[in-house]
Amino acid sequence: MHVHAHDGVHDHHGHSHAHAHEAFSSSRMTMFLGASVAATLLLVVAEFAAGYFGHSISLLSDAVHNLTDVPAMFISWLAGRWALRPPTKEHTYGFHRAGILAAFTNSLLLAGVAVVIVFEAIERLRNPVAVHTGLMLGVALLALLVNGGITLALVSGRRDLNVRSILLHSFGDALSNVAIIAGALAMRWTGAHWVDPAIGIAIGGMVLWSGWGILRESSHILLEGLPRQMRLEDVAHTILGVAGVQEVHDIHIWTIGTDLNALSCHIQIPDMHMEQSSKILEEIRKSLARDFHISHTTVQFERAGLPPASQLYMPEPPEVKQKN
Repeated sequence: MHVHAHDGVHDHHGHSHAHAHEAFSSSRMTMFLGASVAATLLLVVAEFAAGYFGHSISLLSDAVHNLTDVPAMFISWLAGRWALRPPTKEHTYGFHRAGILAAFTNSLLLAGVAVVIVFEAIERLRNPVAVHTGLMLGVALLALLVNGGITLALVSGRRDLNVRSILLHSFGDALSNVAIIAGALAMRWTGAHWVDPAIGIAIGGMVLWSGWGILRESSHILLEGLPRQMRLEDVAHTILGVAGVQEVHDIHIWTIGTDLNALSCHIQIPDMHMEQSSKILEEIRKSLARDFHISHTTVQFERAGLPPASQLYMPEPPEVKQKN
């Protein structure tokens, strides 16, 4: 017997996104995120131009650093707009994965650019080049105003996980700008041109570190990995805690998109009327939503007493069992 938790999925889907929509429910926040993406892109262009013409590796590194924020902002902006788009016949889960795929691609590109900049900064340490500190200082001040403004504007939405991640990125960018300003002043006062490539190496390392985090998380989601904050055993224990559930196996949990988790599993229950099994199903759905924020649940009920054929996760392929 197959029983699916689709009767209340849409209502609970809205509940599971309650925290996300606190930030995105107003058009003001969505418009601000879109404006933040545009402002950051303009800032990146300005820093790349100033870094090239002003011979400043630290500005080029900061341009790449700011560029790493664009995917996060863009994903959050898409989450506010695309989450409302209904699924289609070709995209039955909707378009939540588009942002994850963009983050994966951008992290690879940014990591490559960061490595090139670090090598260029090392070369500058060996062969110093005069830096136009005035241009460097002016663009860094502009960047500080942009990143500081974004940080202050996002403080009100810090309860939302997506907005909080952008807030941390913007705050880190503002700290980078402060370092560049301090470096420009140090070079102007002391003439120590090694300061610029040293800052560039530090910011390049920061880009690699943050880019690795994005690559690691996005690839984990694309490979249908268990959400980081969950343990399969805890989910199974919660399901077994529902009255009437005697055994659970073949549990699969994956992330569809930001703050949107799905689960499918097989559950053994005693013989009972359909109305009773529906009550068990509803209690399972509520427990999973409350404890793990799982909003899309598909359950296959089986008659209790059947010999166990599986385990908590997917069984090994037949050819693997034969080899063992």
